[in-house]
Amino acid sequence: MNKKIVQTAGKEQLGEFAPMFAHLNDDVLFGEVWNKTAIDVKTKCIITVVSLMASGITDTSLIYHLQNAKANGVTKEEIAAIITHATMYVGWPKGWAVFRLAKDVWNEKVPEMTEKEKYQNTIFFPIGETNDAFAQYFVGQSYLAPISTEQVPIFNVTFEPACRNNWHIHRAKNGGGQMLICVGGRGYYQEWGKDAVEMNPGDCINIPANVKHWHGAAPDSWFSHLAVEVNGEETGNEWLEAVSDEEYNKLK
Repeated sequence: MNKKIVQTAGKEQLGEFAPMFAHLNDDVLFGEVWNKTAIDVKTKCIITVVSLMASGITDTSLIYHLQNAKANGVTKEEIAAIITHATMYVGWPKGWAVFRLAKDVWNEKVPEMTEKEKYQNTIFFPIGETNDAFAQYFVGQSYLAPISTEQVPIFNVTFEPACRNNWHIHRAKNGGGQMLICVGGRGYYQEWGKDAVEMNPGDCINIPANVKHWHGAAPDSWFSHLAVEVNGEETGNEWLEAVSDEEYNKLK
């Protein structure tokens, strides 16, 4: 879901002097038009930059919209191509003027994001810390974030690409078992003697007690699921052998 765009500059700068203009700017232009979902925000940013460029407007309003375009995913390569293309239609001097502004906006140094940070931006729940306590039961790197430690224990478990846990069993005399709810990426769940099931965001797996199984990420994707522990009597995990590369590679 796109974040709702809210603008207050009109009311803050012109609210007393021109309240109708402030209303049209903040509530209609940004409040309604920019929040319509027929076209995405990135496309709206590109249209706005080109419109201002065509009008010869190169003041702070264009700088704002260039910054907004960058914040909504327009890359340096894309903005260079956009300005070059528009220059062919609106004029060379306008192209030069906009390039001078865009060069400053896209040359701002920003820290490189790690793959983990990029993936974190795609999911709601935190990735958490490295799952060191259970590392011996995983092939590859996993992470663990407690979501609820009272009433019903819930943890967000995240797997780097190709990471998976060992075959294991949630033992219980009565009740017990586990629920897995996929919240990001793509992964697999497999019970002993059955075909693997692909998991995507929104998928839910109910694991009965005393059933041998494993779960983990697809080879080309990070994967996160909520692990919901089901109450039972005399519960405990029995960790078994690792999922071999031969078994795992059949799922590609």
